[in-house]
Amino acid sequence: MRQPAHIAVTQPNGTATLSESFQHKGQNVHFEPLKLAGAFLISPEPIEDERGFFARSFCQDEFAAHGLETRITQCNISFNTHRHTLRGMHYQASPHGEVKVVRCTQGAIFDVIVDLRQDSPTRLEWFGVELSAGNRKMLYIPTGFAHGFQTLTPDAEVFYQMSTLYVPESARGIPWDDVDIGIDWPQADQRIVSDRDQAFTPVADGYDI
Repeated sequence: MRQPAHIAVTQPNGTATLSESFQHKGQNVHFEPLKLAGAFLISPEPIEDERGFFARSFCQDEFAAHGLETRITQCNISFNTHRHTLRGMHYQASPHGEVKVVRCTQGAIFDVIVDLRQDSPTRLEWFGVELSAGNRKMLYIPTGFAHGFQTLTPDAEVFYQMSTLYVPESARGIPWDDVDIGIDWPQADQRIVSDRDQAFTPVADGYDI
């Protein structure tokens, strides 16, 4: 077992003292299972001292222990200049289905997933959560889910870890305002949505996953 570490703190007179020791924790990432099976809300567990904190955001062993995908093939950044920018709802169809781990590294977003798995008891149900630079939470999104978000602040930046390469011909989407899903988005007088995202056909017309 790793021994407790001690932090040296330099005083104004130039002398150094030792702060309280801290013990290495067995689990450094907290996994909260969601009502949509296979999806998790992940929170780092910071180790704090006088300088600030250190926290682990990904551990292959801990992800594997929860039965989660450990492969990271791509990392992407989405920067959004304006508040109330909405992106989604996106996914990749088989055989290029992708797992995503999403966090907000600047500003804040309302992040949403929709279960599209045909044999799932929660098919077409959705889950939404605020992700922000302040709360440092991450959303683990399994294959078979559509994903999207609405920015809550200007200059919001979103960081994605992806299990699979982006394959344009497998890119798919469903409407962000599909009446058969009924996502309760944050109130906005006007949203910024791309023409592509506005053109997705309703789930009632069928979709491939």
